[in-house]
Amino acid sequence: MHKIHLRAIASLCLAFAFSADAAAQTKLAVKQLTAGINVIQAEVAATDAEREIGLMNRTKMGANEGMVFDFGAPAGVCMWMKNTLIPLSVAFMDSEGKIVNIEDMQAETLDSHCAKKAVRYALEMNLGWFKQKNIKPGSKIEGLPLK
Repeated sequence: MHKIHLRAIASLCLAFAFSADAAAQTKLAVKQLTAGINVIQAEVAATDAEREIGLMNRTKMGANEGMVFDFGAPAGVCMWMKNTLIPLSVAFMDSEGKIVNIEDMQAETLDSHCAKKAVRYALEMNLGWFKQKNIKPGSKIEGLPLK
């Protein structure tokens, strides 16, 4: 009886681990954005809960996939990489999608990466994506606003 009980507990723990991982990997609604000729499939994080989780616990992201954070109105914004397993670059953008600044962020760090002025959006892509595409501050991301 004792062995069955331990086996059941182990099975429940394993099932919980898989379901927690699946929840962490759940994708949000996707919006197509463009940066020049580059098409971006961006998940939209528009609520406090979605922005708080962001890309945490993801193990990979496609070459032209990302996540756009909509803060609802211009605000002073900082990002960090707590529980984020893949290194990212983030572009902070004004209400029209014009990039204010771009920061590179290493996986699983608590360093703050901040917009240089109040912004409405932040777009996270794989590390180095903006540099590889020659997208710089002053460039515009099309497809914003999101609604």
